[in-house]
Amino acid sequence: MLFNDQFRETHDTILVLGGTEPEYLPATEAGAPAKVIFAHGFFASALHEIAHWCIAGAERRKLPDYGYWYCPDGRTAAQQQLFERVEVKPQALEWLFSVAADFRFHISVDNLNGAGAVDAAGFRLRVRDQADQYLLQGLPARAQAFLQTLMTFYGTTDRFHSQWQRQRLNTGQL
Repeated sequence: MLFNDQFRETHDTILVLGGTEPEYLPATEAGAPAKVIFAHGFFASALHEIAHWCIAGAERRKLPDYGYWYCPDGRTAAQQQLFERVEVKPQALEWLFSVAADFRFHISVDNLNGAGAVDAAGFRLRVRDQADQYLLQGLPARAQAFLQTLMTFYGTTDRFHSQWQRQRLNTGQL
């Protein structure tokens, strides 16, 4: 509801519940909105897919799944290393969105059927450091707007920064 209210008119995009796999589908017909599809009705999946959408530029938003490569669960170490590199920014935004929504964030290496993370501790630190960088240097415009909407809706505006500091100090416990 929050995403749709904020971005349906301004960006012709809606968030919709999907099945097992999240994805992004650009508008294919005049007047039809683009769709950010989240998996299984999971709140975390919605926040994560919104984070990807907030990062994607105008040209990427014309492509299914923003034109990105995706290798499913069961990745090799080399594939996982690439996955971890491209997931830092969206997971940093997802974490900030989670704090704003007063929702517990769980970092995801998304490779349960493979060898797991290449560098789990390093990945967590890179995600944390990227979130810090966003807070210091500014979030992408759509991400900032959505973060503010979440803080207002969930009443976390006054405690957002203290909650973030508490969570960032406990990075090793995610």
